[in-house]
Amino acid sequence: MTYDPVSSNPLSGNLLRNRKDMERALTDLFDPLLPYFSQGNARVRLDATAAHFDRAAADLEGFARPLWGLAPLGAGGSEFAHWDKYAEGIANGTDPAHPEYWGTVATRDQRMVELAALGFALALVPEKIWEPLDRRARDNVINYLKQARQFDYADNNWKFFRIFVDIALDRLGADFDRSLTKTYLRELDGFYIGDGWYRDGNVRRIDHYIPFAMHFYGLIYSKLIDDDHAKRYRERAVLFAKDFRNWFAEDGAVIPFGRSLTYRFACAGFWSALAFADLEALPWGEIKGLCLRHLRWWSDKPIANSDGTLPIGYGYPNLLMSENYNSAGSPYWAFKAFLPLALDSNHPFWTAEEKPLVEEATVAPQRHPGMVMMRTKGDVIALSSGQENLQMRFGSEKYAKFAYSARYGFSVESDERAFVGGAFDSMLAFSDDGLHYRVRETNSDARLAGDVLYSKWSPFSDVSVETWLIPSAQWHIRAHRVVTPRPLQTAEGGFAIARRDFNADTLVADKGSAYAVGEADFSGILDLGSSVERTGIAQKAPPNTNLIVARTLVPQLRAEIPAGETILISAVLALRDPNAVSTAWPHAPGTPDIDALRALVERDGVTISAIEAPSRLP
Repeated sequence: MTYDPVSSNPLSGNLLRNRKDMERALTDLFDPLLPYFSQGNARVRLDATAAHFDRAAADLEGFARPLWGLAPLGAGGSEFAHWDKYAEGIANGTDPAHPEYWGTVATRDQRMVELAALGFALALVPEKIWEPLDRRARDNVINYLKQARQFDYADNNWKFFRIFVDIALDRLGADFDRSLTKTYLRELDGFYIGDGWYRDGNVRRIDHYIPFAMHFYGLIYSKLIDDDHAKRYRERAVLFAKDFRNWFAEDGAVIPFGRSLTYRFACAGFWSALAFADLEALPWGEIKGLCLRHLRWWSDKPIANSDGTLPIGYGYPNLLMSENYNSAGSPYWAFKAFLPLALDSNHPFWTAEEKPLVEEATVAPQRHPGMVMMRTKGDVIALSSGQENLQMRFGSEKYAKFAYSARYGFSVESDERAFVGGAFDSMLAFSDDGLHYRVRETNSDARLAGDVLYSKWSPFSDVSVETWLIPSAQWHIRAHRVVTPRPLQTAEGGFAIARRDFNADTLVADKGSAYAVGEADFSGILDLGSSVERTGIAQKAPPNTNLIVARTLVPQLRAEIPAGETILISAVLALRDPNAVSTAWPHAPGTPDIDALRALVERDGVTISAIEAPSRLP
C-alpha cells in the first residue's frame, strides 16, 4: 500500500473541538508506541537514531515523555488501558538489578530531564503508578529520584526538573533536603526579565522555551503548590499571554523560531497550562481557541511515520533541522499540549465557546525577544533583530534571520560550501570565494525604535553591517549599510514557499527583482534602490531545508559589492494568494531614508532584552 503521509497522521480527521476529541487525539498518538515498549516495559526505542546521550537515557525519554499527556488523562478520570505497563516500567527502570535499569545518574544527565515527567505523574496520579508497586519497588523509586537530584542541574529550565522530582518526593512522604528546592526556585527567578518574559538561563536568547518550559512548569507548580512563587508565576503568565497570542496565525499556526521545534504542538503547552492552572489570563474562549486551533493545524501535516509514530522533524520527518540532543523519543514532548485533560468536562475551558483569534493590532512590537509581529493575509510574521545561539546546530538560521513566518517557517542550510545553491530565506549572505559564506550569527547592538528594528553585526571580522527592518502593511523593508575592505558576493532571500511537481510554478527573475507563484502562495523580493545593481533569481532551494515543506522556492537578489560602503535596500512580500502578483506586488513601499532611520534609532531606540548581558540574583 502506498504511504499516505496525511492519513498516517494520528490527528487526521479529528475535529479537535472538545474534550472527547482531545482525549481521542492523545490515545491515537500514544497507541503507535505500544509495539516499541521493551519486554520489561521500562524502555521505548523507536529507531536507531542517536542523540549525544547514551541509549538507556534515550529509551527512558521515549518511555517518560508521553506521561506529560497521560498523567492529565488519568487525573481527569478518563480510561487508559496501559497503566500497568507504566507501573511495571517504573519499577524495572529504577531497579539496579534489572536488565532494563535506566542507569545511575553520575553527573548532569539527560535522565534528569525525563525524571521531571515521572515526578509530575507520581504527583498527579500516584494511584496509577505508585500504589500498585510493592515495598521494594517503592524504595527503588525513592532512592533513584533522590540519587539523581543530588547533582547540579543545567542553569536554565532544567532547574524546574528537580523541583518536580521534589514535589513527587514530598507527596510520597520521602525525606530529602528541601533547601535545594528553595535554592532552585530563587535561581529561576533570576531568569525573569519583566512583562511576563524570561530568558532560558543566562543566555542571550529568548525562544519557545519561555512558553513551553518556563511558563509551562511554573503554571503546573502554581496548581500543585500554594506559595509566593506560585503567585508570581501566575502574575507573569497573565502578562505573557497578551504578547504570546501575537505569535499565532488565524489558522492556528505558530511562528517557528529557535531550537527544539521537533516538539511540534508543545507550542500549545502554554495555553494548556493556563487551563490546567485555572488561570483565565485571556477569556476562556480565546485560550481554548488558541490551544485547539494549534492542534488542528497539525492534523493534516505529514508529521508521522507510516506506523503513526512521530519522527524527528517539524512539518515532515527531517533530521537536518534536529538538535544534537534529539533522540527518537524527543518529539513526544508534544504531549505537553494535553494538560487540559486533567480538567473535567464542566471546566470553563471546555464549556466556553471557542473564540477566533483576537487581533489587537496589525503591527505589535515586542522588545524582549526583539521582534515586530506583523499580520498579513493568512499569516503572522516576526521581523527579528536577531539573537545569539552559537551552541546549537544551525543556530544562525534558528535565531538570526531577519524574519520568521507562521506559514512559511524558515530554512536551515544543507551545505556550508554551496553559496550558489543556498536557500538564504530572510538572510543576507556574504562570500569572499564564491563557495563558503557567512550570515548574521550574533549582534554587537540591537535596538527597537517604535516598530523599527536595528542591529549591527559582522559576517567577517573585518566587515561591518547595519540593518534596519521596517514593517510596511503586507510588505516589510530591509535596509543594510555594509562596510567591507574587499569585494564580496552577496545573496539576500525572501520567504520560502512550497514548490510543486512538474515545474508547475511560475518563476520570474529580472534586474532588481524576483518572485515565485505557487499553487497557493506568492513570494517576492524587490530592490528599492541599492547603491549597486542586484540581479534577481528564483532559487530552487535544496530539499528538506525548510521546516514546514520539503521542497521550496526562494526569490533572491544577488550582487557583487565593492570595497568600501554599500547600501542595500529591498522590499519583501509573501502572501497566501497567488493573485498577489497582480494585486499587491505592483504596489511596493517607498524607499526609506537611512539617515532618518539612524536618527530615529538614536533618539528612540531601546536595547533588545535578548542581547543584553544576563544578570544573576545575588
